[in-house]
Amino acid sequence: MKKTVLLSLALSASLFGANIDISEAGAKFDRVNPEFSKDVVLSYHSSIAEAKKSVVNISTKSKHKVANNPMAEMFNDPFFKQFFDFNLPRQEREVSSLGSGVIISDDGYIVTNNHVVENADEIVVTLLDNDKEYKAKVVGTDSKTDLAIIKIEEKRLSAIKFADSSKAVEGDIVFAIGNPFGVGGTITQGIVSALNKNNIGLNQYENFIQTDASINPGNSGGALVDSRGALIGINSAILSRSGGNNGIGFAIPSNMVKDIAKKLISDGKIERGYIGVTISDMSKEQKEIYNSKEGALISSVEEGLPADKAGIKRGDLIIKVDDKPVKNANELKNLVGSMNPGSKVEIEFERDGKNQKVTLKLDSMDKSSNAGSSNVDEGALEGLSLKNLDDEIRSKYALNKDLKGAIVTNVKADSKASEYGFRKGDIIIQIGQNDVENIDDFNKYIKAYKGKKVLVWVIRNGIPQGLVIR
Repeated sequence: MKKTVLLSLALSASLFGANIDISEAGAKFDRVNPEFSKDVVLSYHSSIAEAKKSVVNISTKSKHKVANNPMAEMFNDPFFKQFFDFNLPRQEREVSSLGSGVIISDDGYIVTNNHVVENADEIVVTLLDNDKEYKAKVVGTDSKTDLAIIKIEEKRLSAIKFADSSKAVEGDIVFAIGNPFGVGGTITQGIVSALNKNNIGLNQYENFIQTDASINPGNSGGALVDSRGALIGINSAILSRSGGNNGIGFAIPSNMVKDIAKKLISDGKIERGYIGVTISDMSKEQKEIYNSKEGALISSVEEGLPADKAGIKRGDLIIKVDDKPVKNANELKNLVGSMNPGSKVEIEFERDGKNQKVTLKLDSMDKSSNAGSSNVDEGALEGLSLKNLDDEIRSKYALNKDLKGAIVTNVKADSKASEYGFRKGDIIIQIGQNDVENIDDFNKYIKAYKGKKVLVWVIRNGIPQGLVIR
């Protein structure tokens, strides 16, 4: 029976003329060695010789409180603290780590990853071509792009040459230079695997170059260069379940690096423009409603901020900023975030099938994100910063519109709040049997339970959890 059905299907395809015109590659071709000669060895040594002089090893030391008892970590977990009243001691230990950096000026400015130097008490830089050590100081950091600038006191250094990363294309040969596993200067080779990668979940601002050049622990902050030896990116991270290289590495594009580096050197910090909207990419169904098939869709507008004042509304599709096309939400975020607060920009958007333009003045992202944020009364609970829930936060985290509470915006390291297990993004909704609707409620009820154990309920990743505090 099965044979009959298969035969019928085959005959049907033949009768109805289901032919496929397959394009064939040329059958005649030459296979050659590139510039073959018995007296020639193919090499990229000269391509990366100068670039290698610009890459440095970075060694950091920092002090952390760690358990001095193998059981201590378990009993310091908030889950176990609900059942066991242990307060096992923790001692301060010095922790060392290794990374890489790239010299960007002959007088000692070096770019690296923020996570390489973050919280470091001491930073030591070593050039790849000699053993001389330099003490480095932090000039500025930007956790949102995972970039940092440090400086050593030295002249006549070999600074890297920057390439225009916007001109990189998939298939370009690239080299990763750094200090993997602390073995010293190492070069690996690959290609540009992909461009403009975002939503990886590594940084807040992402526009990665993806490469299959081997990037391993210690390569962070090192150089990704093209076949001319020009910098096209700063190696930042890999995707790996085991921690080893799987051929999926990410580098921060040189154009972003250059912009951030200049601002950190001149100002010591990054101030980003902000218009006060929540944005998303269009779904396939949403694209059917708009004439423009690319852009950033507005899902909410924060009251009193630039977009709201300019009349931008939910459902508007932003397609241009200062005549620069906006393909998706990530492009809008990166574009506006690269501009200085106070700048005037022209926004073009589609509404009801018609394009409109407005001019607005950018606010500061840091100022706006901290508006309404408050440190909890130190007498109530040390180390916790909260913000009252509002419509913008509910929309951002897809929360019920009627939910009330206070969201954790920051938890200081080694604080009581950290010890009890609070995390950034937790939404505090209840203390004991008391509902928490705002920061004032939190302070009041925490003080009422002072000296007693109480269960504090938070929503974390959409799931209610109870934290025990004393």
